[in-house]
Amino acid sequence: MTDTERQQIISLVKSEVIPAIGCTEPIAVALCVAKAAEILDKTPEKITVLLSANILKNAMGVGIPGTGMIGLPIAVALGALIGKSEYQLEVLKDSTPEAVEEGKRFIEKKRIHISLKENIAEKLYIEVCCEAGENQATAIISGGHTCFVYAARNQEVLFNKQVASCDEAKEHTLELSLRKVFDFALSTPLDDIRFILETARLNKAAAERSFEGNYGHGLGKILRGSHEHKIMGDSTFSHILSYTSGACDARMAGAMIPVMSNSGSGNQGISATLPVLVYAEENGNSEEELVRALMLSHLTVIYIKQSLGRLSALCGCVVAATGSSCGITWLMGGTYEQVAYAVQNMIANLTGMICDGAKPSCALKVTTGVSTAVLSAIMAMENRYVTSVEGIIDEDVDQSIRNLTKIGSKGMNETDKLVLEIMTSKS
Repeated sequence: MTDTERQQIISLVKSEVIPAIGCTEPIAVALCVAKAAEILDKTPEKITVLLSANILKNAMGVGIPGTGMIGLPIAVALGALIGKSEYQLEVLKDSTPEAVEEGKRFIEKKRIHISLKENIAEKLYIEVCCEAGENQATAIISGGHTCFVYAARNQEVLFNKQVASCDEAKEHTLELSLRKVFDFALSTPLDDIRFILETARLNKAAAERSFEGNYGHGLGKILRGSHEHKIMGDSTFSHILSYTSGACDARMAGAMIPVMSNSGSGNQGISATLPVLVYAEENGNSEEELVRALMLSHLTVIYIKQSLGRLSALCGCVVAATGSSCGITWLMGGTYEQVAYAVQNMIANLTGMICDGAKPSCALKVTTGVSTAVLSAIMAMENRYVTSVEGIIDEDVDQSIRNLTKIGSKGMNETDKLVLEIMTSKS
């Protein structure tokens, strides 16, 4: 691996593993609103929001940090009133109780109009138009939660990156494989990748904050109870589940607690981090081993998401838990071949878990994912793995990953439509 390629991978990880407060879909909407309001340069009198189906699905049932409220209207209102686009996915971190009350009044005046953007192929798409008097400003996010592709004020287009050629897009895509991910994590100078420890600090703090409060379904706290210990034991396994689900509990309930996201998802960042951290802490692994395992986990997630896409019908915990299974397998003393076995076991088990929007019960899916991550790692260390004669698994682990992402990005499109139809038709 050349130094240039190594630096490209480091830059990729730093761009994909970033802090976020709240569920990234409604927060991305708030970010887009903040940008449009800044361009307008005054408080909007009317805000029109057009969203892709996947953004709408993931923003309907999740808590908005610091508000005690669920859903998009308050995210939109606060984005316009106090949001700062420079904060990116922490756009609402300056929110106060007074701002929330002002946001409620903004909503009551029927100034916000949210609807589905029709006939759009991009699954991550947010278009916001803010109006005041005769002036209007438009901002569009597409392809990534913080990726602004268009901005205009009245008739003046400030920038337009919507029409990028396929060749240009390919030029910016770093070709990864599981072997390359593994070699990078294990061979890169430690000081170059030590920054990944920040994921452990932030996400562990989020879990511990959740144990002190009463967030979502409280799955993390439940798993720490005495009754549950009688069933599952007071073990590394139960601690992995409680920490991971606890951080998810707090995040999905709208706690004003930052987490380190991965590929635009806080739950993916949590699931890629906490199982690896808890295992390392409780099994006496060194700091270097923790750094390398975390990098292996997070970069595996980034690699898989490259072909799956930011949003899909496939639950992101499947991908994130696959990353943590790789990290845990290596911490157990696993070779590259055994890490690959863990990936095969994960894909064979969890493929097809649907994403039915961001919400408190995501903690259950995260727990399912990380449970399977541990089991897959244990199997891999015994050199037991799902083989190419079984289901969608291929002899080549990278082809198995492509099979997974093909099902998630293409095969489950009708499922995605049906899920949204069911969610939006509930009385």
